[in-house]
Amino acid sequence: MLCKNLAERFSLEFRFPTHFQTPLSSQPFKIVVIGGGAAGFFSAICAAQTHPHAQVTLLEASRQPLAKVRVSGGGRCNVTHACFDPALLVQNYPRGGKALRGAFSQFQAKDTVEWFGDRQVKLKTEADGRMFPTTDNSETIAHCLIEQAHEAGVNLWLGASVRSVNRKEEGFQVELRSGETLLGDRLLLATGSSPQGYEFARSLGHTIESPVPSLFTFNLSDDRLQDLAGISVNSVRLRLQVGDQKLEQTGAVLITHWGLSGPAVLKLSAWGARALHEHRYQATLTIHWLAQQNPETLRSQLLAVKSQLPQRTIAASCPVLLPRRLWERLIGHVGIQKETRWAELSNKILNLLIQELTQGQYSVNGKGIFKEEFVTCGGVTLKEVNFKTMESRTCPGLYFAGEVLDIDGVTGGFNFQSAWTTAWIAGRAIGLSCISQPTV
Repeated sequence: MLCKNLAERFSLEFRFPTHFQTPLSSQPFKIVVIGGGAAGFFSAICAAQTHPHAQVTLLEASRQPLAKVRVSGGGRCNVTHACFDPALLVQNYPRGGKALRGAFSQFQAKDTVEWFGDRQVKLKTEADGRMFPTTDNSETIAHCLIEQAHEAGVNLWLGASVRSVNRKEEGFQVELRSGETLLGDRLLLATGSSPQGYEFARSLGHTIESPVPSLFTFNLSDDRLQDLAGISVNSVRLRLQVGDQKLEQTGAVLITHWGLSGPAVLKLSAWGARALHEHRYQATLTIHWLAQQNPETLRSQLLAVKSQLPQRTIAASCPVLLPRRLWERLIGHVGIQKETRWAELSNKILNLLIQELTQGQYSVNGKGIFKEEFVTCGGVTLKEVNFKTMESRTCPGLYFAGEVLDIDGVTGGFNFQSAWTTAWIAGRAIGLSCISQPTV
C-alpha cells in the first residue's frame, strides 16, 4: 500500500509542464529515461545520484510503474541469483553472455545484494540459488526503487505514453501522446520488449534482432502424461532436438495439464528459443527420468529387486525415485500389467522399461506461457552498443538498459541481474558525461 501511495503522490507532484522553451545550453542538463520498469528506475536513480544537479525525468506509460517487478517470482520478486563469479554468471545467458562479461566486472550480483542491503532491503538465498527479499513480497523492491528515485530527485511521470523520439542537433526531442514535448541532452531507452521501444531504437539508427518468446513451457499430447498434472520429478535430463540443433538440460520437471514445465524445460526453451520459433515449436524431446543413474546401474537395480522380491507386483513396488502414479504409467506403456510380478519380468520387457525410463521420446507440438517471467529473445543488436557505458555506437547521447537489448537469461533471477547491471552502467555513464560538459 505504501508503494502505491508513493506512486500516486508522484503522479500528482509531477504533472506535465509546458515543454522546455529555453535553449538546452542555459538549462541544467536534462536526462530523459523512457520506461518505468526495473531497468528504467535503476538507471534513473544512478544517473541522478551521479549528477545531483541534472534534471532526470522518468517516463512510464502506465499508471502503475514496476509492473513486472510486482508479479515476478509469484509476487516475491526474484531479484538476482547467488552467483558471484562473472565468468560463471554469464553462462546463464543464451544471448548476451559475451557482452555481459565485462559489464559484470563493473556491477554484478554481489553488488546488487549490497545496493539493496545498503537501503535496508535484505535478500535471502534459496536452495536453488535464487535470491528474494526476506519479506517474500515484491512490493518491498518496488517501494525501495520508488523511494530511492524520489530521494534522488527523479521526476517520475506516470501515464506518460511516448509517441516519438527524434535526434536533434542539440539533443533529443521526446513527444508524448498528450501533445507535450520534452527535450533532453541524454536519452535512455529502458522500454523492455515493447515493440514501440524497438521502433524508437530503429528510428535512431539501430538494428533490431527479431523478437521471439523465450522462457516458455512445452505443449505435449501424450498418453504417458495424461491426467498427471501436478506431479514433479527433481532430477531429470532432457534432450531436445529442433531441426539440426541438439540441446540438453538437467533439473526439475513439472507435469502440467498441457505438457511439461519446470526449470529444466524453461532453460531448454531459452537456449532453443530461436530454433523452436523457426520450427514452429515442433521438436523431439528425449526424457531421462532418473538423471543420476545410467542404464547399466539401473539394470542392476531392477534385477536385484526381481531377485529379492519376485512375488511382489511391479506396479506396487517402485524401486526408483519416481512418483508412484508416473511409475505406473511408464511401466504400463511398455506392456507391464498391474498384476505382473517381478518374477514374470522378461529380459525383453526389462530392456523396454530401461529404455522408457532413460530414453523415452516425446513430441513437442507447441509452447505455453510462463506467465511469471515472460521474457523475449531479441532486441537492439549488441554490437551497436558500447557495454562499457551502454551508449549507442551509432547515435551519441543515446543509452540502453534492460530487455530492450538482445539479452535474455534463463529463469532464476538472471534477467533482473542483467537489468540492474546495464542500468547501473548506463546511469553512471550518463551522469558522468553530463558532469564533464558543464552548462553555460
